[in-house]
Amino acid sequence: MRSDVAGRGGVVLWDIACPRQSSRLPGVTMAGFGDRGITPPDLRLIPHPAVTLVLVFGGSIALQDPAGRQRRGSLAIAPGFGEVLHALRVEAFDCLQVRLSPVVAHAVLGPAAAELGKSVVTLDDLLGREATRLCEQLDEIPSWSDRFAWTDAWLARRYATAAPVYPEVAWAWHRMVAGRGMDRIEELAAELGWSRKRLWSRFQSQLGLPPKRAAKLIRFDHAVHSLVAGRLPAAVAAEGGYTDQSHLHRDVMAYTGLTPATVVNEPFLAVDDIAWGWPRSSHRPNRSPRVVGRIGLSGTPPMPGS
Repeated sequence: MRSDVAGRGGVVLWDIACPRQSSRLPGVTMAGFGDRGITPPDLRLIPHPAVTLVLVFGGSIALQDPAGRQRRGSLAIAPGFGEVLHALRVEAFDCLQVRLSPVVAHAVLGPAAAELGKSVVTLDDLLGREATRLCEQLDEIPSWSDRFAWTDAWLARRYATAAPVYPEVAWAWHRMVAGRGMDRIEELAAELGWSRKRLWSRFQSQLGLPPKRAAKLIRFDHAVHSLVAGRLPAAVAAEGGYTDQSHLHRDVMAYTGLTPATVVNEPFLAVDDIAWGWPRSSHRPNRSPRVVGRIGLSGTPPMPGS
């Protein structure tokens, strides 16, 4: 268990636990969070190219977004969602967070995963009573290692019995991730032998976001973590496929409402190094209890049918 994720003013916000082994499903990562009851009331969620499940047990969360909508309990957060969520009530709690590649989320959560859009919903809305049973089971398990193992088995069972996405869509997603969002959509469609319109339609219907927005989100994810790692904005822009530093500035502002200089202080970026294995150079699967790994960075898969 780690205890070194600081919020504004240097106050430690969360204790963090990480699995010792990677998930049996490529595209799945997990981390455990123990809240100290001092989570800030204006916590900003940083957009990420994954569906994030927040499985809350022992304690409670009640949140309200800027539009006044309230969510209580466990949550499902869509790829690219990023807003300041205002805490109405946060008690000291434990939660297990799961990041699912959109390809895996389609199988684990069913067609509803593609309907998340850019929103955050309660897990009850997606899974019904199963969400409650899932969190009750986690609350009964005494150790983080057993919770990770149980959750991984639950995900694997759901994945094994579900219909997968089209192989062409999965291939396009993994190519985008391997290329850090810099592949042209027209070129991906041409390699598949599809029209741009066909790829756009299939991708949107199964993964819940159009391919251009997916690529932009993947590119932003790498860029913002490079900024957190101390890279200069000009270098990040040049290496990340942005036309110039102003282009990077506009993207960061669009996703977070913050500048490249100020976004690096956000708690949900500080946590990524510890909980999810950023930067990539520190990826050490199956060894350290600290680092789990990243989603979908196992390389580019072969073309469908090759």
